[in-house]
Amino acid sequence: MDNMGKIQQFYDYVKNSLVEKLSHVSTEALHWLAGIVFHAATLPTFLAVMMGLSDKLPGVDVILLVWGGLTLLFFRAVIAKDMLNVATIGFGFVLQAVMMSLIFFK
Repeated sequence: MDNMGKIQQFYDYVKNSLVEKLSHVSTEALHWLAGIVFHAATLPTFLAVMMGLSDKLPGVDVILLVWGGLTLLFFRAVIAKDMLNVATIGFGFVLQAVMMSLIFFK
């Protein structure tokens, strides 16, 4: 079998595996994971500042974009009455606000 045949076989295997595995993932699960990833975007920087490893805070534009996206996801969850996402995003807002207050008022 030539190299192109092996590459095509590998491509078909990967494609079929992804289609089979991802078909079980729901849009609600992806929405929930997106909220968690948004909250985790600023977590390493906040922890580094809190532990004194760095004195550089994330840019204001990054924070505003992340919080703007989270606010939109939060309102979508409220309108859809998706209480898991409302609770997750709300808890994330509280956690980030507490972390920022600990940084700014230490």
